[in-house]
Amino acid sequence: MRPGYSIRARLMLGAALVLLAFLAGAGVAVQRAHRESVRDNYFSRLQGTVYLLLARAELDDNGQLVMPAAFAEPRLSLPQSGLYASIYNVGRNEQWRSPSTVGVNPPFRREGVNTGEWLDETLDGGGHGWLAVSYRVNWAAGKGSSPLVLSVLEDRTEFDHEVAVFTRTLWEWLGGAALLLLAAQLLLLRWGLAPLAGVAAEIGRIESGAQERIEGRYPKEIAPLTDNLNTLIQQERVRQGRYKEALSFLAHSLKTPLAVLRNALNEPAQLPDAVREQVARMDDIVQHQLGRARAGGATRFAAPVLLAPVLDRVRNALVKVYADKGLAIDTECTPDLSWRIDEGDLFEIIGNLMDNASKWAKQRVVVRAWREEGRLRLRVEDDGPGFSDTASVLQIHVRGDERVPGHGVGLAVVNDLVASHHGELKLGRGAWGGALVDIVLPAP
Repeated sequence: MRPGYSIRARLMLGAALVLLAFLAGAGVAVQRAHRESVRDNYFSRLQGTVYLLLARAELDDNGQLVMPAAFAEPRLSLPQSGLYASIYNVGRNEQWRSPSTVGVNPPFRREGVNTGEWLDETLDGGGHGWLAVSYRVNWAAGKGSSPLVLSVLEDRTEFDHEVAVFTRTLWEWLGGAALLLLAAQLLLLRWGLAPLAGVAAEIGRIESGAQERIEGRYPKEIAPLTDNLNTLIQQERVRQGRYKEALSFLAHSLKTPLAVLRNALNEPAQLPDAVREQVARMDDIVQHQLGRARAGGATRFAAPVLLAPVLDRVRNALVKVYADKGLAIDTECTPDLSWRIDEGDLFEIIGNLMDNASKWAKQRVVVRAWREEGRLRLRVEDDGPGFSDTASVLQIHVRGDERVPGHGVGLAVVNDLVASHHGELKLGRGAWGGALVDIVLPAP
């Protein structure tokens, strides 16, 4: 089967996407915050220049604006310095411009400014970008007042350069951090997934026959997986061993019947009876060994099987088989009782026990199934003669009464199945004096 997708690649891709999304979001946020901070700082400086103009501005008796020749801010006096100022006298429709505006025509604002409110804005005009601050004030002049609009602009080149340098530096550092974090993430993933690589290596050695089971100690997240794999490996080996053992026993057990048939060829008169007897014996042997080989054994991976439907199906079949005896076959089992067991094994156990009980019973058979202390209990009772020898009836071809039809295989198969499930089978005498078979199966 072709290998599927790589867990490491999926984790790396997911981590890279999350990391890049986080760094991109953080970078954009920091970049925007820095730009706003620098912009606010520039506007604060421009507002300081407006206050400087207010401190030096004067109106004469005619309401005409009078400004000094020099200012504390030298850039206002230096032509094309990048800092420009204007005061517009609304009452006389006159405008004063700072000496720095020589050869430059900045877009000073005259209108759209409310008295006593600051207007901060970014403008474009004259082939330049500008940061502009405007303020309107009613200036007292003689007995009246005159509205003045003060506007200070600064070339945005320095602001844009400062923001660009910070942006470039920010993304260079974030890119470097992203590469380092991705490299660290790759190393962490390699270290974190190392146990899985160890499991894969051990499985490869198991396949090659170099070891028999997973032996390493692994983290608690992987330990259940390795335990289950060891269980599967053990169950498969037990199953293979059971098949080999069954074939070996079958070959050995069939030698005697075949030898009897071979000798019967020399006595034609006894051949039919010998053939009939030995064929029946070989059939019993084959059934017994196949039953042992088919035993699934205890497995924690088997799906839960409801016991009540199994008991009902076997009971309905046996009522028809033994209709001439008029047996009362009762089952006592809650509808929701379930157990993790191979359904074939369960039918084999229940079927053999109930068939054996019905064969010997006089009038009544009772089957009970319940859960007790985490174990499954099965009990089959009848009102027949009971077991004369509880030890020998578990052996193949041993029957309690040769006059009753049968081959002495059923209880031997049940005993093998119960043993394969690590359970316990006990034989005894029931409340009505008949046979009692008690089975206890531990949890898988």
